[in-house]
Amino acid sequence: MSIKTPKLTVVGAGPGDEELITLKAIKAIESADVILYDALINESLLNYASEDAELIFVGKRKGCYAFQQEQINELIVAKAKEKGHVVRLKGGDPFIFGRGAEEIDYVRQFGLETFVVPGISSSVAVPAYQGIPLTKRGASESFWVITGTTKQHKLSADVALAAKSTATVVILMGMGKLAEIVNIFSKEGKEDTAVAIIQNGTRDNENVGIGTINTIEKIVEEKQLANPAIIIIGDVVKERAVLSSIYSEVAKV
Repeated sequence: MSIKTPKLTVVGAGPGDEELITLKAIKAIESADVILYDALINESLLNYASEDAELIFVGKRKGCYAFQQEQINELIVAKAKEKGHVVRLKGGDPFIFGRGAEEIDYVRQFGLETFVVPGISSSVAVPAYQGIPLTKRGASESFWVITGTTKQHKLSADVALAAKSTATVVILMGMGKLAEIVNIFSKEGKEDTAVAIIQNGTRDNENVGIGTINTIEKIVEEKQLANPAIIIIGDVVKERAVLSSIYSEVAKV
């Protein structure tokens, strides 16, 4: 039996819709000896794996960890040396709050070859599916993408900086900090700024709430919105009514 070269490919699985994945990502999944996959991926993507591939769930959700990050790092190395090609399958893009760079840094110490397949980030795809352009002339010249919860489990200080700008603000993993976010934008006099919260974006069970900084907490309660969800703040949210029919038809193709 030939000895396989131990290697890691970090793969972005996209935002949730199983068709929003690249051809390169599918080829990586097909060639994997072991796949370590996260909670937010669409598990139908695992159907591309070889019958001989070992599939290991290593997902993390708030308050529930199948593996700690240190254990995942060690498992990648162990499985690569045992079986060869390990694919680390992550939701969205692995380099946007996906800890893909950390895993690569770790395994390189052990001589593993490393590769990255970028993914379609939920930060841009989820708003697009709802007809919300993150930038549009006359509405927004730029956008921020910010994590709602830092390593210290606190709201990122960048939210306060973003609230002072005219940019569109996209906050990932921020539902647990929504009251703080609303307070920050209110202090900047942006009570009437439009807000969209999209839960399970691009999936069949997508749930959407549209309001303003003043009203969004009530809307979240009424619509029972919860993680996984994305918060979009800015005038571009008002474009949704104009574009939603166009984007819906695109999504059906």
